[in-house]
Amino acid sequence: ALRLSYLRSGGQDPAILDQLLHLQLEATVLEKGAAGLRRGRRMAEPPSPGTHDLDAALLAVELENRRLEDELLAMKVRRERRADAGSRAAQRHTEELAQLQAEVGMLRCHAEQTRPWLHPPVFPHPIAPPLPP
Repeated sequence: ALRLSYLRSGGQDPAILDQLLHLQLEATVLEKGAAGLRRGRRMAEPPSPGTHDLDAALLAVELENRRLEDELLAMKVRRERRADAGSRAAQRHTEELAQLQAEVGMLRCHAEQTRPWLHPPVFPHPIAPPLPP
């Protein structure tokens, strides 16, 4: 639970992850020892020669599986954060674009109101009547 909490809060330090895995391995060994005592197994009874090697191999595989699960979880968390960051950036760009489009519209409207309207050209009236053909 501690390891998962660390990963979900963004922890990525390999040294800390290794320490957490080591603590988890110790806890697993202690739990198996306590479970063996509860089943009535005596501590004085030596385990069979191959059992210790199998337990060690099993714990090593279990430890590696957990380490890989941690890596997967960390990758998923990073991917989600990148997706969230990309989504927020796209939203911010959309908002900026809308604001710029509104400003352009206001500037066009302002330019149309302040632009001097050009009247049709006024030619002076002829002073003399036109010459006959």
